[in-house]
Amino acid sequence: MARILLIDDDRSLLELLGDYLRRSGHEVTTVASGHEGIAALGSSPPDLVLLDVTMPGLDGWQVLARLRAEASVPVIMLTARGDEPDILRGFAGGADDYVTKPFSFAQLGARIKAVLDRAPREPSAAAGVLRGGDLEVDLDQHRVLRAGEPVELTPTEFRILVALLRQRGRVLSAREIVSAVWGSEYADETGYIRRYVWHLRRKLERDPSQPRYILNERSIGYIFPAEG
Repeated sequence: MARILLIDDDRSLLELLGDYLRRSGHEVTTVASGHEGIAALGSSPPDLVLLDVTMPGLDGWQVLARLRAEASVPVIMLTARGDEPDILRGFAGGADDYVTKPFSFAQLGARIKAVLDRAPREPSAAAGVLRGGDLEVDLDQHRVLRAGEPVELTPTEFRILVALLRQRGRVLSAREIVSAVWGSEYADETGYIRRYVWHLRRKLERDPSQPRYILNERSIGYIFPAEG
């Protein structure tokens, strides 16, 4: 299935969740501190990281920043705090999802599947380059350029941008975006799309308050204009 790195200072959770994920078919490495997590990232790159926020020493925010400086591996943050500022901080830092403790292992398993399923389902359809305005999106290299300069996006942000560019000139509802990025079985989980769009605008737009690329159609959805 997938190589998962679980970073959490709760050793009971490490044991129980690690066993659950292994029974689900994943290869799991568990570490109990941020410093150990950074070391594990370098020695054996995972397909996905489960990262606790509150840890002594090097906390989850610091680990996320170090990770994002070096890699684009998907990250799910695990936290006891579900306040919106914390959630926005996680997304701003490059997290792909955010799960609030306490959570059921089945719930987390579904989130893991959703994140892992965000890879293109049809590799042949993913080949090539998409362009819009001064943006260039290389689908093979998972690279975005704006006026020739690289733009760092998280895997989820990249896939949302691709979904909008592939339907350029057409308004997509939040459900359609989620279906394109996560899969149709997650179509009802639209709550975070607005936040992802906000972060995309901050990274892509020269003036996020006057967006050129990702526009709102009130009460309908979002559109990447056919011209611009």
